[in-house]
Order: sequence, then structure tokens, then C-alpha cells
Amino acid sequence: MSVLPRSIQQLINEFSRLPGIGPKSASRLAFFLLRGADPNQAVDLANALVALKENTRFCSICHNITEDDPCVICTNEERDSTLMCVVEEPLDLVAIERSRAFKGRYHVLHGSISPVEGIGPDDLTIESLVKRIDAGEYSEVIIATNATLEGDTTARYLERRLASFGLKLSSLARGLAVGSDLEYTDEVTLSRALQGRQEL
Repeated sequence: MSVLPRSIQQLINEFSRLPGIGPKSASRLAFFLLRGADPNQAVDLANALVALKENTRFCSICHNITEDDPCVICTNEERDSTLMCVVEEPLDLVAIERSRAFKGRYHVLHGSISPVEGIGPDDLTIESLVKRIDAGEYSEVIIATNATLEGDTTARYLERRLASFGLKLSSLARGLAVGSDLEYTDEVTLSRALQGRQEL
């Protein structure tokens, strides 16, 4: 039996269900909102959560999270409609956009193939991707999956599915992070950096 009032315990339980938040962090968050300096902060948070659920949806074209369908990227005519970047999650798209180095279109898979977790190709937006490529005039598809076993499995699967379209398939270069020391770099990253070396 909890010594806390039911409303506080319920909020702690809900915070604990979020990824990366354990019981102690959940308790700190709940008590911060309870006695925070701004009395409206808890109400603002609640309103933001309601707005998140009511106003957001997935873009019917690229499957990114959006309030307007199609999303601002898919409707931007200044972007290169012959270039597509395939990412696992919306946050991956956000990271690439922050770089300002890519001006094409996107496709969000919403995960990666993981037999261990029971996630297969049919659980992702791969069929939608294939239909987009079949209907479009793409010259290159960049497969930007994560550098994990699941990401590599997904990339290999996509390579096989898209091979018949006769377009250029590429992946992101993988190697050393800027500012990293060789002595602290893992073997896989170092191996990929050597394989992807560039002429000076």
C-alpha cells in the first residue's frame, strides 16, 4: 500500500512507463510538478500532452510526424524530388535536417527489422516505400538506418527489395566521430572507418 495520495502515485506510475525514466526519476518529476515555482507548469504540460495526441498524425506520404498532411517537407517544392533518404524513426529525420546537408525527400520506416523482437518487414512502412519509388522518378535512395544489427539487417533487406528499380542505392558513411580518439574507438567503427577511407 502506497503512503502517497493516489493522484501522485498515478503520475509517478505514468512517468515510469516512459523510456529512460526509472521510479526515482519519475518521483522527482512528479514532485517537481507538484511544488514547482510556476503553478501553471503542470497545467501547461497536461495541455501540451493533449495537443500532442489531438493534433499530430503521420504524413500520408513519408510517414513523418506532422500536424498538416502532407507534411511541410513533402509539400516543399524546393526540395529535390529525385533524392530520397530512408530513416528508421522521425528523430533520425530531425537529426539529418539539423545538419542542413540534405535537401531531398524522406521516408520514415518507424522501426527496423528485428526477428528477436518479432518485428518483420510487414511491421514497417516498407510496402509504402516501394510504391513511392515505383510511382516516382527517383535517381538515388539513401538508406540511412542505424549502425546496429537491426539497422544493417533492414538495410540489406531494402537493398534486395529495391534492386529491381535500377536506381542508385547508397548508405551513410560510417566511421570516426569528429573529435574522437582512436584508442577509445570500438573495433567495428574503426574497421568501417578504414574501409571507407578517403584519398587526401
